[in-house]
Amino acid sequence: MEGKLLCLNRINCGFSYKSYPIIRPCSSSPSSASSIQGVVSCSMKSYKLSELSFAEVDRLKARPRIDFSSIFSLVQPIVDDVHSRGDDAVKHYTARFDKVELDRIVEEVANLPEPELDPCVKEAFDIAYNNIYAFHVAQKTVENTVENMIGVRCKRVARSIGSVGLYVPGGTAVLPSTALMLSIPAKIAGCKIVVLATPPGQDGNICKEVLYCAKKAGVTHILKAGGAQAISAMAWGTDSCPKVEKIFGPGNQYVTAAKMILQNSEAMISIDMPAGPSEVLVIADEYANPAYVAADLLSQAEHGPDSQVVLVIVGDGVDLKAIEEEITKQCQQLPRGEYASKALSHSFTVLARDMLEAISFSNMYAPEHLIVNVKDSEKWESFIENAGSVFLGQWTPESVGDYASGTNHVLPTYGYARMYSGVSLDSFQKYITVQSLTEEGLKNLGPHVETMAEVEGLDAHKRAVTLRLQDILQARQSSITR
Repeated sequence: MEGKLLCLNRINCGFSYKSYPIIRPCSSSPSSASSIQGVVSCSMKSYKLSELSFAEVDRLKARPRIDFSSIFSLVQPIVDDVHSRGDDAVKHYTARFDKVELDRIVEEVANLPEPELDPCVKEAFDIAYNNIYAFHVAQKTVENTVENMIGVRCKRVARSIGSVGLYVPGGTAVLPSTALMLSIPAKIAGCKIVVLATPPGQDGNICKEVLYCAKKAGVTHILKAGGAQAISAMAWGTDSCPKVEKIFGPGNQYVTAAKMILQNSEAMISIDMPAGPSEVLVIADEYANPAYVAADLLSQAEHGPDSQVVLVIVGDGVDLKAIEEEITKQCQQLPRGEYASKALSHSFTVLARDMLEAISFSNMYAPEHLIVNVKDSEKWESFIENAGSVFLGQWTPESVGDYASGTNHVLPTYGYARMYSGVSLDSFQKYITVQSLTEEGLKNLGPHVETMAEVEGLDAHKRAVTLRLQDILQARQSSITR
């Protein structure tokens, strides 16, 4: 297969905007395995790509709009208050939102005792640590000096960002895996100050699994706070919380709003990437196991009601009824089935005629996670242009990337995979270019620089070269007359 795909270049039919329900609502009686009370409904809409115009396909790729103007109005006062009152403001908002009274908000990790974990849990996190470390340490670049012309040497050197803030969400799910994903590359990069912010439990302590990961990966400080107040404390710095230069990590819309506000403020911080709700796009053909397809869809849907789930069916041989039944059954068995069902209610399935059409749509959608569960999946890798992370074949669930394969799970969402990459070792470094010229190098290059500076009317630029060239010429003439 050669060349690259044009997005849906074969779709030219009109669109009647019909919906084809392919997943029936789940049974109204919850299973004994679920803690959900009442009805849990799991349903998605379905559209045929061959019946869509370009404009209608474009609308399908659009994510639900977030009204950040109203969120900014709620978050800005928190940002300002933390800037003004520091630790006291963080304590206030932690008591208000998390219902936890804290005497101090920051702990130095080196002073905290080693948490006790179940041996199986410890082994799982150790394996994940090893794989994530191996994948990210392999991203180190070898310093390379290039002599562009005789006497003109250039190179690019990596330097760590001095202080970084890592946000690990709490809320409806504890995410120690995120602590690993963010702190390991920070450690490899050599960041000197690493502040990990995460909401405290009701006892005022940090989740022991998060603490274990933080200690193992070299975190220096733990900020016991979440939400906009945590982001603000790391951005501005407080009496107890070191100021950081870059903030990483996923979070809800208030966390995202705080990051957006602060990166454009006097706090002078940068952020990892724009963020939105978690999402997955699954491409499945007739060889895909319906149970696997359903499980992969639900694994993202259970993150929250705003998660984005898209199924792309390839060809006519896919057993949609079997997928429907699996989603119904598995959704009912999930403790977080209510979240999953709400996510599915605004998600959809598209029916593609073949893999070319399926991948074209995926490239347009630019999902955070892309699962390619089709026969000979590896041969389609070169056609994938836009995705945060890709999972090839029936034995590669998205869950392995979320936890322990080694790749990073902090990825661009909301379509930003078109122009952003996921977190990597590079995210924790900046690059400095270095050039060094010999006398001969300036003689070779200098006249061309003089010409270009003259064209641009920048006489001081030209003079900086001219003075040196004149001195070189005079020195040569003096040596000849001796």
